[in-house]
Amino acid sequence: MRISYNWLKQYIETDLTPEEVAQRLTDSGLEVEAVEKVESIPGSLEGLVVGEVVEKKKHPNADRLSLTLVNTGEDQLLHIICGAPNVEAGQKVVVAPVGTTLFTAGGETIKLKKRKVRGEISEGMICAEDEIGLGTDHDGILVLDADAEIGKPAADHFNIEIDYAIEIGLTPNRTDGMSHIGVARDLAAVLSLEKNKKVPVNRPPVDDFRPDNTNHPIAVVVENTEACPRYCGLRLSDVQVGPSPEWLRNRLKTIGLTPINNVVDITNFVLHETGQPLHAFDAAKIKGNKVVVRTMPGKTNFVTLDEKTRELLETDLMICDAEDGMCIAGVFGGLGSGVSDGTTEIFLESAYFNPVWVRKTAKHHGLNTDASFRFERGVDPEMTVYAMKRAALLLKELAGAEITSEIVDIYPEKLEPFKVPFNKKRSDKLIGKDIDTATVKFILDTLDIRVIEEDGDRWLLEVPRYRADVTREADVVEEILRIYGFNKIEVPEKIHASLSYSQPVDPDKIVQLVSGLLMSRGFNEMMANSLTTDRYVKQNAAAELDENELVQIVNPLSTDLNVMRQTMLFSGLEAIAYNQNRQQPDLKFFEFGKVYRRKGDEYFENFRLALYLSGKTRPNSWNNPARDFTFFDLKGEVNAILEKLGLLTRVKTSSPEWEVFENGISLTVSGRALVHLGMVRQDIRDNFDIKGEVFYADIDWEFLFSLLRPGNVTIKDIPKFPAVRRDLSLLLDRDVTFEQIRELAFKSERKLLKSVELFDVYEGKNLEAGKKSYAVSFVLQDPSKTLNDKLIDKVMQKIRSALERELGAQLRG
Repeated sequence: MRISYNWLKQYIETDLTPEEVAQRLTDSGLEVEAVEKVESIPGSLEGLVVGEVVEKKKHPNADRLSLTLVNTGEDQLLHIICGAPNVEAGQKVVVAPVGTTLFTAGGETIKLKKRKVRGEISEGMICAEDEIGLGTDHDGILVLDADAEIGKPAADHFNIEIDYAIEIGLTPNRTDGMSHIGVARDLAAVLSLEKNKKVPVNRPPVDDFRPDNTNHPIAVVVENTEACPRYCGLRLSDVQVGPSPEWLRNRLKTIGLTPINNVVDITNFVLHETGQPLHAFDAAKIKGNKVVVRTMPGKTNFVTLDEKTRELLETDLMICDAEDGMCIAGVFGGLGSGVSDGTTEIFLESAYFNPVWVRKTAKHHGLNTDASFRFERGVDPEMTVYAMKRAALLLKELAGAEITSEIVDIYPEKLEPFKVPFNKKRSDKLIGKDIDTATVKFILDTLDIRVIEEDGDRWLLEVPRYRADVTREADVVEEILRIYGFNKIEVPEKIHASLSYSQPVDPDKIVQLVSGLLMSRGFNEMMANSLTTDRYVKQNAAAELDENELVQIVNPLSTDLNVMRQTMLFSGLEAIAYNQNRQQPDLKFFEFGKVYRRKGDEYFENFRLALYLSGKTRPNSWNNPARDFTFFDLKGEVNAILEKLGLLTRVKTSSPEWEVFENGISLTVSGRALVHLGMVRQDIRDNFDIKGEVFYADIDWEFLFSLLRPGNVTIKDIPKFPAVRRDLSLLLDRDVTFEQIRELAFKSERKLLKSVELFDVYEGKNLEAGKKSYAVSFVLQDPSKTLNDKLIDKVMQKIRSALERELGAQLRG
């Protein structure tokens, strides 16, 4: 974004140079990328002076040339040969002496030298307007008024302006800085702290605004107040469309805009002055003398100013008359309703449009205008009337307009300032320095942030709506710090830290370790957007998915990206559906990422690992038929991760906690869920048009990481003595789990028992009601000797007795 230095100084009194202004803006968070000198006339007529032709006579050796003597206020008259047909003695003219560099209208540069022309000396040039960049006329020399002062620099005579364009790399959150007044506010805050007194921002007054008459009222109806919370309109008559004055053209040229006519230039000027977009309609073309703000049926064709026909969405907000659309609200005007050279009646629009609606429309149609750029990010709803009055007064001054209606201001529900809790002590801690309370309050005051309640260090602040990015305490801290100055926060000479004798676990290395493991097992890593749609949660309501805990995006790009994801399931299902639709049905994906939740006024994020299996385990072949993935394939992959990290023996299996599964389990450690895994419900898969089963595991990575302990790797020899396996067929109550058997077995024998595995489960005929049969294997091993039958029987008897005593197990024959 470009800011004019001269224009900026109209709102704030300062003697800072452009470079000094740029430095202070950069320090305050508006990073200046370049400062460029801009001249209203190339070269600024440097070296040219006002002269008088004292004498003219015919060149002796050329019929079309004249010999002149020119007085430029110096002791000696200049001998200048001139070929212009209109040169005469007594004229006041623009003279370029020897050594002057001319910048022509065609972009050429000419440095004048003393030279002979047909045997006569010429000591300069009497200039035409195109030779010095003042115009394109080359029919003769430029003749000045008789009262022009001889010897006066031409730049002073023509009021040549030298300005500086300050290029600001504006970040999307700084909507308050998208205008000259906005930049002046930040500069005033910085200078106020420097001078220890508040530096005012001098906004042009509009107190003289009043209708000349109300002979031409116009009806305005807003049908969609969600998309358009505030709409203002005004009728002006007897408008004389024509060129803008030089000062206005210079302002627009400095910031890179091309002047068009006084009406369009005024709306552009007010936009870049206040940050409030305006739109001028030809009022004579408004059918039914009525303006309606509404949406139109989807697929309606609309011709925009660039003469392109665009097919509208049903969510495109339009400015219409009684019959047709006139403008895509906040984005682009229509071809049939714009101001032309013959326009005499204007309807002036100033509105606040919902940023989400404007952004979606602009993105769909591929349009990016100065207006949409601001509306998408959020303009100040309290600026609409001021900007309209400012433009109307300029139209009266520069276009001879009359104000022939009252301002129509439709604002059904006022957008109140933000209320932000603030803690002074916590602010100092975040900044790293205890800033004096009076200084903090002074900074907030210079930023128009009011302290409306105060209880010790706890304050309640009122933030104006034009600061759309200041809605949290952290945002206020940032505001204080950028005005106070990052450079004023001292870096301590000493850093105090406690010594740690244990090597911490490196989270990145663990992620890389598990990623490598999964890729070696045939997985592909995926990376999905953390932004998603709230539609997924609404469609798939479950205990673990809570619509009230969704983290909403304040200014979403679209309704498909309006919340932060609450689970990684849906992004994985999107990827599976995408691949299936491209003939890639056999999939093994994993993703590391974050999920987000809101509980009350607090926000939480959690790092997770997700696994997805769908399709077949391997490509089909004649001697090795492929099979579909099963739940046990997924459990095997999870176990591989836990075993790799040394956590497998610590987990317990419990009943599934997640309702998104048709069947599944949860793995817990100390009663807290570490992994949820299972087969995704059919109705959820149908929402994504997924064919076949999908198996999904969700691992709480932060919890898993907290279970890891640093330490040295212990290396053990492979046991020299054989392991022994014994199987038991147990009759148990149906509610007894294998995890209970496993835990009890290890509790009974810690030294020799190495593993416990379940290899068969039976429920049905020949069993008592409420009973089931488990076939369980027990592996025993002693690393120092071979086990004998007597010891094996003793251990198995101890395990068996414990199972009978604690779980009521019966040994089946």
